[in-house]
Amino acid sequence: MSVSVQGRDWFRRFVLPGFALKAVIIGGGYATGRELAEFFGPSGAWGGLLGMVLAAALWSVAAAITFAFARATHSLDYRSFFRQLLGRYWFAYEIAFVLLLVIMLAVFGAAAGAVGHALIGLPEIVGTVALVGLIALFAACGTGSVEALFEYVSFLLYGVYALFLMLAVLGFGDRIAHAFADHGVGDGWVSGGLTYAGYNISGAISILPVLRHLRSRRDAIIAGVIAGPLAMLPAVVFFVCMMAWPDALSSALPSDVLLGHLGAPWLRWLYQLMIFAALLESGTGAVHAFNERIAATLQDGAQRFSRGPRLLVSLTILGAAVFLAERIGLVGLIASGYRFLAYAFWLVYVLPLFTVGVAYLWRTRAVAE
Repeated sequence: MSVSVQGRDWFRRFVLPGFALKAVIIGGGYATGRELAEFFGPSGAWGGLLGMVLAAALWSVAAAITFAFARATHSLDYRSFFRQLLGRYWFAYEIAFVLLLVIMLAVFGAAAGAVGHALIGLPEIVGTVALVGLIALFAACGTGSVEALFEYVSFLLYGVYALFLMLAVLGFGDRIAHAFADHGVGDGWVSGGLTYAGYNISGAISILPVLRHLRSRRDAIIAGVIAGPLAMLPAVVFFVCMMAWPDALSSALPSDVLLGHLGAPWLRWLYQLMIFAALLESGTGAVHAFNERIAATLQDGAQRFSRGPRLLVSLTILGAAVFLAERIGLVGLIASGYRFLAYAFWLVYVLPLFTVGVAYLWRTRAVAE
């Protein structure tokens, strides 16, 4: 096996799951900074960072167990996974997931519209419709196309965040330093971290199809441990910069506030392009997970879920989400919908995973590859 092929294999086994988890988590509120302001901003600079470390640690633990359990039970779609984990009560997760899917896509649609309007003054519906169309096309093309999207958008995203951090430190590094010097650990960082981890950890279930490259339980655990920091790193970069400007915390688009303070129009365009790409990969990952669940069901009945039906299902879900986004708006969706779903996912996913899932892995440890 050549060095390039070996490197590609290593990437798909250990890094791609982390890129995929970041892809489905980053979405509308993370990329724009709205979720970070909502869940971590009230705890102050150091408290917010502690909450983010807590959330990332929970993601790593849950992802490692999820990946190992999925491989051990040959469950690469969420229906198969929860039939193994919850038995006849598997549908409880699907109810929570479908609610999350609609709210997530509504947030993404609202964010895409807000980005287009803030950047070039387009009516918000234009950015929303453009995002919907691209998500539907990628989701209709299957797992290979979705994996490629995760990979290439991830390189763009990490590069833009690194550039953003460098320019922020050069432009207002003194304000960042003062923000961390003047604030201790605020209240609420534990609840903020648990809530944020709770509704986002379902991303580990959404990316089950990309686990097909794992070779062993060891691969699954390593990939899961790496996934948490990979998914949280861009958020930490943005949060550190955001603490320099308190006015960003109350904005629907904190990213636009920070870019305005940097005074670099070209970076504003690049960053907003990155946000749109992040919305695209997040939405595609979530819709693809739902499509793969349908495909697994049809395989049980010896049928095939082709591109046409995938496209139709994708457009139907996205259409419902856009309607919701128009009715409620970005800030309202994040503040109300996500908190409720965090409790639901702790109940139907995290607690069973840490009990039933861990017990199963312990019993089968002797036969693990």
